[in-house]
Amino acid sequence: MSEALLASEAGTGVTAPAPTSGARQFWRRLRTQRAALVAAAVVALLVLVALAAPLLTAIEGQDPSTYHPDLIDSGRGGVPIGSFGGISAEHWLGVEPQTGRDLFARLVYGARVSLGVALAATLVQVLLGVSIGIAAGLGNRWVDQVLSRATDVIVAMPLMVLSLALMAIVPSGFPRPVLVALVIGLVAWGSTAKIVRAQTITLKELDYVAAARLSGWSTWRIARRELLPGLAAPVITYAALLVPLNITVEAALSFLGVGVKPPTASWGQMLTSADIWYQAAPQYLLLPAGALFVTVLALTVLGDGVRTALDPRAASRLRIGTGKKGEGKA
Repeated sequence: MSEALLASEAGTGVTAPAPTSGARQFWRRLRTQRAALVAAAVVALLVLVALAAPLLTAIEGQDPSTYHPDLIDSGRGGVPIGSFGGISAEHWLGVEPQTGRDLFARLVYGARVSLGVALAATLVQVLLGVSIGIAAGLGNRWVDQVLSRATDVIVAMPLMVLSLALMAIVPSGFPRPVLVALVIGLVAWGSTAKIVRAQTITLKELDYVAAARLSGWSTWRIARRELLPGLAAPVITYAALLVPLNITVEAALSFLGVGVKPPTASWGQMLTSADIWYQAAPQYLLLPAGALFVTVLALTVLGDGVRTALDPRAASRLRIGTGKKGEGKA
């Protein structure tokens, strides 16, 4: 609210309402969505498990890479000995077929890789997409055309095919989780750039941005001081929806054998060798698949809740809907 408007309201004797902070409005809207709060709790628990993986495995007394040949039946092709895949007090979720490695340890360490790769890839996508989108939206016609056509090419390229091609030419000594995150981020920033460009073109037509340009502000200062605050809501919303997508991409690349390599544990890599054990040791397939399903579902629901909470029209739609309902009852 401008100072002139506050002064006019003071002169008329009307008390101006205290402006509510954006964070407080966001939290108030998010609290009304129980599904989003439950999803946020699930995501927080998954992140906590991933961060505490060394502590959890130390409590169990296992690690993700030690082989236990005495816990598998070599006569049956490597099926774990015992019921439910070898679950015991020493191995809380059983052991891996053929190797006897502890499934709980590999599952919690796999959470670190899957979540870490997805978050890092999302960060790369957002940084590239925001930078190129703002440059296209604020640039002249020639700059806009060049960047827009390059973005269209990136968007049109098949993500999986391009990722497979890039990962095939990188030396094997390069850290695989870092490589997967970089590849996903570098080939999937196009959609973010298109969203940011469209929003930038809309914002730069507003009066306060035009006034900043007439005042002689540089393009960088306008982008930093005037455009980035207006871009925060759509970028955060889209980033929240990118994380579950990147988790599935990492799992798919690992499943195809070009992602995270053994002995590093990841959910996708676990699924790669679990497809032939769904009958003899079904928990080896169900555990990583279930973890992926729960994580992607929770992040998707949370992303949708963040989108609704950041939407400045959500409160007005709620009031209109409540008003109509009240009128109908009356």
